[in-house]
Amino acid sequence: MASLLDRMVRAAKLDINRYEEVEADKSAMGQALTVVVLSSVASGIGTIGILGIQGLIIGTISALIGWFVWAYLTYFIGTKLLPEPQTKADVGELLRTIGFSSAPGVLRIFGFIPFLGAIISFVASVWMLVAMIIAVRQALDYKSTWRAIGVCVIGFVIYLVVIALILSVLGLPGAFLN
Repeated sequence: MASLLDRMVRAAKLDINRYEEVEADKSAMGQALTVVVLSSVASGIGTIGILGIQGLIIGTISALIGWFVWAYLTYFIGTKLLPEPQTKADVGELLRTIGFSSAPGVLRIFGFIPFLGAIISFVASVWMLVAMIIAVRQALDYKSTWRAIGVCVIGFVIYLVVIALILSVLGLPGAFLN
């Protein structure tokens, strides 16, 4: 079995072969979930500067919930609403690939650094989105990168609405604007 760090680095390098490998490797689910947790904890640590120690808990939990919401939305949209004729994937294949697409998210740990942290977090988020597009394209066997982009963007918009609603219910929407 490939090492977790090696897989994370190659996933962050947007290595298509790495995404194909983890799609096929059913034993990689634990590693994929570890990447998601590491990325989510990094996000939580990065929000300490905004919300204090509460940021660690709120940032980590909202990143985890957001990832699961986005992952299942992506599966539904990609396999039911916008499949290509050759699209054939199960939830596990998609979760493994997009789990590893979270690898650049570990850089969000630097989010607490004034000014620079916001730039690093933004770059990491865009990097994660690009990695997710590649992961979706590979896991769903799309020939069209544009279709993968569409699936990810639609899922992301719905994800943002869900997160905004959750934060609103918790009374926190303004906390991330300060």
